[in-house]
Amino acid sequence: MIDHAHDLGAVREATDRLLSATGKLDDAALAEPSRLPGWSRGHVVAHLSRNADALVNVLQGRPMYADSETRDRDIERDAPRPKAEQLADLAESAARFVDAASAPADWSRTVTLRNGVTDSASRIPFRRRVEVELHHVDLGIGYELEDLPDEFVTREIDFLAERFGGHPDVVSTGVADDKGRTWTTGGGAEGGPVTVRGTAAELLGWLCGRRGGSALTVEGGPLPALPPL
Repeated sequence: MIDHAHDLGAVREATDRLLSATGKLDDAALAEPSRLPGWSRGHVVAHLSRNADALVNVLQGRPMYADSETRDRDIERDAPRPKAEQLADLAESAARFVDAASAPADWSRTVTLRNGVTDSASRIPFRRRVEVELHHVDLGIGYELEDLPDEFVTREIDFLAERFGGHPDVVSTGVADDKGRTWTTGGGAEGGPVTVRGTAAELLGWLCGRRGGSALTVEGGPLPALPPL
C-alpha cells in the first residue's frame, strides 16, 4: 500500500542528503561530466530543479512540461549557472514541491505525467524520490547504489519489474537478490525463462540502466537487454 506521508518524508530526507553533498562542490566540479552521457553535473542539478516544478504542475492539474523542447531548453539554460544559483534553485524548487504535496487533496485521483503516462497522485512523492536518489548517484560524487536505503531499492525494483512485465522485447525473467527476495518481469518475447541473480543494488543498477550487469549471475540464457526508461 502506498503511504503518501511516508514517501513525502523520505523525499525530504533524500533532498537533504543531496543538498548537503552538492554544497561541497565548487563551480568547476559542477561543470564536470556526470555519469549521464552528454550531461554535466550542472545538467543533473538543473534537471532536478525543473523536475520538482514539473511535478508541482502535475499535482495542480497542469501539463508536466509545456513540451519536450521546452524541458530540454530549460535544462540547457540552467546547467551552467554558478553553484550558489544552482543550490538556491534546487532548495527552493524542492520546497515548492513539498508544499504542493503537503496540501490537502484527493490522493486517490489519477494524474497525468509526461508523454501521457498516468498514475495515482499518491505515487508522485515516490516518483520524486526516485529522481532525487538516482540522480544523486548520477552525479558521481561518492553516493552509490549501495548507499541507497534498502526499502527504496526494493520498491524501485518492484516498480521496474512491473514496468517491464509482459514487455514484447523482454523474455520471461526471474530476478532474485542475495536476501532471498524475488521478482518476475518480461515475458512478452520468445525465449526464456531466464533467472538473474545478484545484490539488490546490482539488480537495480541493471533494471534502471545505471550498470551493465557484469556483476550479476544469469541462468537459462544471456542477460536480457532492457528497453530504455
